[in-house]
Amino acid sequence: MANSPGRPDAAPPLAKPAPRPTRPARRDVIALVACVAQFMVVLDSTIVTVALPDLRASLDLSDTGQQWVVNAYLITLGGLLVVAARAGDLFGRKSVFQTGLLIFTAAGVLGGVAHDTTTLLVARVAQGLGAAALASNGLSLIAAGYAHDPIRRGRALTLWSLTGGVAAAAGLVLGGVLTQQFGWRWVFLVNAPVGVALLFTAGLGLASTPAADPGERRRIDVGGALAVTGATGLFGYAVSRTTTHAWTSPGVLGTFAGAALCTVAFVLIERTAARPLVPLKMWRLPALRFGNLMMLVLGSAMTATLYFMSLYLQGILGYGALRAGGAMVPLTVTMLGAGMAAHRLIAVLGPRALLAGGAVTAAVGVLFLVRLPADGGFPVRFVIGSVVAGAGVGLMLLPVTVAATAGIEARDAGAASGLLNTARQLGGALGLAVLVTVAAPDSATDPAAVLDGYHTAFAVDGFLILLVVPLALLLPRPPRP
Repeated sequence: MANSPGRPDAAPPLAKPAPRPTRPARRDVIALVACVAQFMVVLDSTIVTVALPDLRASLDLSDTGQQWVVNAYLITLGGLLVVAARAGDLFGRKSVFQTGLLIFTAAGVLGGVAHDTTTLLVARVAQGLGAAALASNGLSLIAAGYAHDPIRRGRALTLWSLTGGVAAAAGLVLGGVLTQQFGWRWVFLVNAPVGVALLFTAGLGLASTPAADPGERRRIDVGGALAVTGATGLFGYAVSRTTTHAWTSPGVLGTFAGAALCTVAFVLIERTAARPLVPLKMWRLPALRFGNLMMLVLGSAMTATLYFMSLYLQGILGYGALRAGGAMVPLTVTMLGAGMAAHRLIAVLGPRALLAGGAVTAAVGVLFLVRLPADGGFPVRFVIGSVVAGAGVGLMLLPVTVAATAGIEARDAGAASGLLNTARQLGGALGLAVLVTVAAPDSATDPAAVLDGYHTAFAVDGFLILLVVPLALLLPRPPRP
């Protein structure tokens, strides 16, 4: 529009300056904070496993209550990951991350001082809420903070992807040490000093990430948020019920049907939403589709393998919590070493070959566990199988993360992070439920029948991991230089 006569021309509106690259020192803080937070999130999904017998005796937990100590956390975490990621895009990733960290830390303290089942379950739900904000926004902070430095970004992604895998195994080790030396309450209270230190570091070291403008925040996709939370939450709940109900029971089938309806509603809402929670255009990227499918398989295999390893050590060999945790150390160390090697190997082999090779290696290791003995001598076969499986998983964690986040626009980094973490959580829940059903013995009082069930679970799990091979080969080839 022309200016009025006699008025000086109005100055053109200034363009928003492009964001400056984050300083290397600050980027290192981003990686540290995001990786420690991810370690805590995954740790809390497994650390309580070895403490369950003590928890049961102390709080007089029923079988159902014991299961919900684990499920309350996992279902809440899996159900809110996508929503928490979108909240970071809208309100600032640092703010949402810090809020989640505060909730997670406070909930850990509440769980540690709980004297009844209700208080403990409330604490676990709150932990899941905080963990969703940490897991989804931690990866987004790395993606944004290292956007201008692909070399450091690769290193940061290596550490972030490794922390999840290592924490899953380390949870069994640390849970055994804390439970046997200090009591089950420290399984929860250990979050307090780490959380406080992380809050302090994040407050000083993380740059404030810009929130969306007020108009954008007013267009929150409430319908999509409710639908995706309903879909993932109901799915997780349905899977958790299969441990006490048949898969074909009306309650289980009805809950799965509810999850399916919510999924359909979510897709329909996202197609018409002005600012969708998860832009459907993201699913046009083959790397994102196959990357999330591989994470679903990997989450399923890792969760089930660690679960049955723990049962074998404690239930068949009669190990205490501390000794069982110690037996997992070789797996943890090998996974860490293989993951660090993957950072260099991916530049030489590419993600396709590294994923396929890692899957074959992990499958060989898990299948080696099929003939675990019932005697209580030094578990040579267990150590060999767990070390080989750990090496294979360590090789896969980085390339699957790279594949699932490749080609994602900066504004959709939160959504991509939420999807990847959701795939991992839902895969873990589904795989564990299926293999628990497969491994169920004809007689729970016959040790030989129980061990045969574990052997069957390891066999199915090994072949499940091999599904990563064709999925990896379907990934698009990287462009030639």
